[in-house]
Amino acid sequence: MTDGRRIIAAQIISRRRARVLARDFRGWLRASEASFIVLAIGIGAAAGLLSVVLGALARTLQHLLFALPPNTRLSGVAELGLASLIVLPLGGVIFTAFGYATRARKRRLIDAVEANALHGGRMSLLDSLVISGQTVLSNGFGASVGLEAAYAQMGGAVASVLGGWLKLRRADQRTLVGAGAGAAIAAAFGAPLAGAFYAFEIVIGTYTPSAIAPVAAAALAGALVAQTFGQQPYLIDVASNASVETHHYLIYAGLGAICALMGIALMRAVALVESASRRTGMPEWLRPALGGLLLIPIAMVSPQVLSAGHDALHADLALGASLGFILLVLLAKSAASIVSLGFGFRGGLFFASLFLGTLIGHLFADTLTLLVGHPVIDTHNAALIGMAAFAVAVVGGPMTMAMLVLQATHDFPLTGAVIAASLVSSTIVRELFGYSFSTWRLHLRGETIKSARDVGWVKTLTAGRMMRKETRPTPASMSIAEFRRTFPLGSTSRVVLSDAKDAYAGIVVVPAAYAEGLDPNAAVTTLATGREIVLTPEMDIAAVMARFDEARTDELAVLSAECHVLGILSETYVRRRYAEELEKAQRELFGER
Repeated sequence: MTDGRRIIAAQIISRRRARVLARDFRGWLRASEASFIVLAIGIGAAAGLLSVVLGALARTLQHLLFALPPNTRLSGVAELGLASLIVLPLGGVIFTAFGYATRARKRRLIDAVEANALHGGRMSLLDSLVISGQTVLSNGFGASVGLEAAYAQMGGAVASVLGGWLKLRRADQRTLVGAGAGAAIAAAFGAPLAGAFYAFEIVIGTYTPSAIAPVAAAALAGALVAQTFGQQPYLIDVASNASVETHHYLIYAGLGAICALMGIALMRAVALVESASRRTGMPEWLRPALGGLLLIPIAMVSPQVLSAGHDALHADLALGASLGFILLVLLAKSAASIVSLGFGFRGGLFFASLFLGTLIGHLFADTLTLLVGHPVIDTHNAALIGMAAFAVAVVGGPMTMAMLVLQATHDFPLTGAVIAASLVSSTIVRELFGYSFSTWRLHLRGETIKSARDVGWVKTLTAGRMMRKETRPTPASMSIAEFRRTFPLGSTSRVVLSDAKDAYAGIVVVPAAYAEGLDPNAAVTTLATGREIVLTPEMDIAAVMARFDEARTDELAVLSAECHVLGILSETYVRRRYAEELEKAQRELFGER
């Protein structure tokens, strides 16, 4: 053997060994719970670092574009001149150019919630970079959107890509995506508990015993990495000397109800403005620029409405403000958020809902004082409870917001009131509306999901995948006598018929052709049933079962768009497959492998 051949042979052997080692490594990670926790910690650290980078990029943009003083955020400046506010429509133009450059408008971009609900936690890293870039540009140019969507997107995307490379199970993949997104939120707010509950309530969609350790470890890692790199938590310690008494729970429950109704109004307003801006017929590229132009008069009322509103929230909580000013900022911030999202800027309402909630709570407490003549509840407590209740109405996650307040204030009695108000808010939103902001936007796009709970397996179990293929339908013109000769009793249970144009003509139960009193010369099509109710290949298993309930028959035909018979599906098989998938999902829920 020549030296060249020896080198080639050695390279082939080396590559094979590398593949074997990679396969063994993947198998070890999938089989070991401890290794999965270590993997989640690494994901959490990466998510925390990415949050620091994305936040720094947005703040740098704001300081450069608006000439902000050092250590000041955009929403914390006292006043901005008209010349500075020209940045807003300019940002719309650059946002649009970025979208065209990345071809973001030509494909549907999937966030972590949709990925976990419908796609088993599979996300595109490239699409996530586009989403994060659009969010940073929107926030950096002053649009009234938060960066939390970008943080969670990148944390989930890194987890998804790594999980895909490791070929993780579907449940483990979803858990890892939730851990990455939760760690990013933990890093942003300096609140590991809030980040962990965000992962469970918002991204995974349920509390799973098997996910507690990896999600919590990832959230802790994300927060520690962010603090190591100097990330300042969004919330400050605003403690109140006023205690929360038992009768205050009823008052705060009323505040929760008000937050729920206002949250529903905000979400519907965003959808209405977005729909109206599209119906005007203006070019798609012009919408963000026009939105930025509309933001200028709103920002002239108060710069607090720009960006997410971090410094504004801090100032309003720590220093307080007059009732008239709070009402003005509430209306202006709501309008700014509606315009920003309705006209195409990308971002979330997470921090905006926190900010708006503090204003609502502040107004609620001051209004009660005016009506009664003396303070009824503490203004700071009401602001924090309103913050949590309104965020629950818009974002979801009662325990996420409760933990956020607990880690911000270290006040357990206040956290109890937060939980009460948040549960009231959550219940009313579920009853009257049924969606959070992220799932509402998915609903407008045609999806039916209401949370990140895994329903992707329902979508993948379609009639086309489950059917028994029918390659030779029987002619409907066949006589009953000929049918009996072709299909003796016991040969098969049912026969699919087709007409002269090869179109579906019904199903015949074979024993029915042997009933007494039938005319042997009559066409067998007279015995056919199931003509009216049929299936299409793309129907998912839930729709198939609903169709069986409607038909009240044992088998249904699956037809193409041209009404040609593709196959046949039995109700017994469909319900057995559904039970098997439910059992599998139940095992995954409790971490059984």
